[in-house]
Amino acid sequence: MLMGPHADVRAPGAAVTVALCGHWEHELPCPLAPHHVSADDNDGELRVRILFAAEPDKEGEVRHLIEQALSGQLKFPDGFATPWQLRASWPSEISAEEIGHASASFAAEHSTRQKSTGERGE
Repeated sequence: MLMGPHADVRAPGAAVTVALCGHWEHELPCPLAPHHVSADDNDGELRVRILFAAEPDKEGEVRHLIEQALSGQLKFPDGFATPWQLRASWPSEISAEEIGHASASFAAEHSTRQKSTGERGE
C-alpha cells in the first residue's frame, strides 16, 4: 500500500482490528479471529502482514473484513480516515519464522477464550 510521508504505519493494523473486533482498544479474546499485524515501511510503500486464526467456516468472512479494512471500505469510529492506497492484497502461507509467534500468540488468546467462555480442551 502507498502511504504519505508522515502517515502512521500502525493505522492499517488499527483498521484491521476495528474490522475484526469493533474497536482498536478491546478486551481479549478477539471476538471473531485472533490476529497479529506487522508493517514494514519502504520509502512510502508499506507492506502489511496479517496473521489470523479463524474457524474454517469463518475464514471467508475474516478475509473479507480484512480486505474491506485495508481498502478503506469500512466506516471507522471517531471519523478515522484511511490515509493510504491499497495496491494489492493476497493470501499466503505462514512462514517458518512466523510459526513460533503465531503459535504463542494464538495459544495465549485461546487460553483466555477458554477461561472466559468455559470451554474445555483435551
